[in-house]
Amino acid sequence: MEFISFFDDYPSLFLISSFILGLIIGSFLNVIIYRLPLMIERTWRSQCAELQGNPLPKSESFNLWLPHSHCPHCKKIVYPWENIPILSYLILRGRCSHCKAHISPRYPLVELLTGMFSLVVALHFGITWEGLAALTLTYALIVLSFIDFDHQILPDDITLPFLWLGLILSLFDLFTDAYSSIIGTVAGYLFFWLIYQLFRILARKEGMGYGDFKLLSMLGAWLGWKMLPIIILFSSFGGAIFGSLWLYITKQTKETPLSFGPYIAVSGWIALMWGDDINHFYLSLSKFG
Repeated sequence: MEFISFFDDYPSLFLISSFILGLIIGSFLNVIIYRLPLMIERTWRSQCAELQGNPLPKSESFNLWLPHSHCPHCKKIVYPWENIPILSYLILRGRCSHCKAHISPRYPLVELLTGMFSLVVALHFGITWEGLAALTLTYALIVLSFIDFDHQILPDDITLPFLWLGLILSLFDLFTDAYSSIIGTVAGYLFFWLIYQLFRILARKEGMGYGDFKLLSMLGAWLGWKMLPIIILFSSFGGAIFGSLWLYITKQTKETPLSFGPYIAVSGWIALMWGDDINHFYLSLSKFG
């Protein structure tokens, strides 16, 4: 295709385009991170009302497209020129153009992270089908991480479709073969499920949610069973270290529930990018050992 050959001739433009695309996508990811949990809550309320025989609550259309983006304080519609990734936030100095209320720095942070991760993926995979799939998975992991951090849920609306997508991609040997993908899907779910059951029996309380099982299963479908040890090891150490630091900084007790999904997501992304190199490095060390 012509645009592929064009980017081959001008690789710097490809990287710049990847970063800008990431910024734009990051703006939409902000919408998903904020609205999807509210959409799920509305669905739960409607289902509860229906089961109880109560009239369904009336509400205006609320989805990823409607209502249009607006200031949560004064409800003023955010115009397109006020929604340019990062740039608009800097020009407006982090405030609403109408009521001057503060805008959360979370929005430009997600945009910047998405742009940076897109750039890294582009550098690593180039213009390939693997690169396109890796970008898609990266965006899903960003959304899941922030939603879990905010609400301690990992929506099935994301994990299950991406689990199936990982299985489908394995038929084309994109990141792994179908055999490893199927085993990774099953093993990913069962590992955390068994840990959950053991912890529940010994400690008589729940240690993690079913969303964590599904997320690891999803990553197993994408990357195969050989990447699961890396993801489990990295997420466990990351959760222990950064979770403890978070409790210390926020002055909360050990009983405070913490989101484990972000650590699984970050570890999965590391495995996506450098998992083979990490496994080869470990195997080389074991030979000398």
